[in-house]
Amino acid sequence: MYPNRRTASTPIRRYPIFVRVRVETYSGYKADERPVRFHMGDSVYEVESVDDQWYSPGASWFRVKASDGNIYILRHDSGHVWTVQSFRSVA
Repeated sequence: MYPNRRTASTPIRRYPIFVRVRVETYSGYKADERPVRFHMGDSVYEVESVDDQWYSPGASWFRVKASDGNIYILRHDSGHVWTVQSFRSVA
């Protein structure tokens, strides 16, 4: 009846979209200790605060509040690639 309609048995495909960004970091006792600024497209965001930080075997993760007031999850992998993994608008 509805050929393009999803049924209960049809899997939902979710494709993660991670945006690669250029990040400027603070380097204290180790390199790339925490992000201080990141560039996404033509926009530059200052990191106002690092709200949380955690580690996985191949990456470091940072939940940051940016100068636009929004919350971003930044991932820094062992190959020195930074990506935005998540975004939450506070407005």
